[in-house]
Amino acid sequence: MSSGRLQGKACLVVGAASGIGAAVAARFASEGARVAVAGWPRPQPVGDGPALDCDVTDDAAVRATVAAVISAFGRIDVLVNCAGIVRNDDAADIDDADWRRLHEVNLGGTMRCQRAVLPGMVAQGGGAIVNIASVAAFNAGAGMASYAASKAGVVALTRSAAQAYGPRGVRVNALCPGWVDTPMSRQEMRDLAAEHGISEEAAHARTVARIALGRMASAEEMAGACLFLASDEASFVTGAALVADGGARVPASARSA
Repeated sequence: MSSGRLQGKACLVVGAASGIGAAVAARFASEGARVAVAGWPRPQPVGDGPALDCDVTDDAAVRATVAAVISAFGRIDVLVNCAGIVRNDDAADIDDADWRRLHEVNLGGTMRCQRAVLPGMVAQGGGAIVNIASVAAFNAGAGMASYAASKAGVVALTRSAAQAYGPRGVRVNALCPGWVDTPMSRQEMRDLAAEHGISEEAAHARTVARIALGRMASAEEMAGACLFLASDEASFVTGAALVADGGARVPASARSA
């Protein structure tokens, strides 16, 4: 049920083609926001807001996306950075190309989008940014070396920006999900099943056994956490890394058991 917590706010959700990003865009719209979505591939539009192609590894594309949203809405009050990818590797077998790609998308993409909206937010007197990191930033398990490093970078970038721009009215927070039922996690279950010669159902059971709530989260539950961080209810929250992992607090890798 909508409570209008983002009524009239102009929001940009990057990485909104599926998963958490798509759920965030839908939830924000239900809360009265004007929502623009961007990503690669291009997401489906939400309401009458623009839907844009955006390769977050391309600074010109990011800046063009932000300019288009400001042209449509006049401002950006909230940015949610959801674009991300995952690869499985360990410290001794990191592939340079995979390392660069994960950091270009997960950390570099977050940096570029955040950098592009900050001047406008400062000029208008405030705004809110929510960067999607991961519990892996704190509990990196086996098979997550490059991914976890990129997400730890997102947390550090978030905290630095919060300190720099808090005095100018901009709040910057990170959401750190654990296991969420998304296309990305389903692929992880298929990979784990193939690696260990077990069924996808067994891979899923093995993973959720280490979660206190006994299940993965839904993307909609993560959207609710994003809503809190983006809304005025979190008006005194900045530089936070909100862990939403169902009480797992164990290495965030299906390969750690």
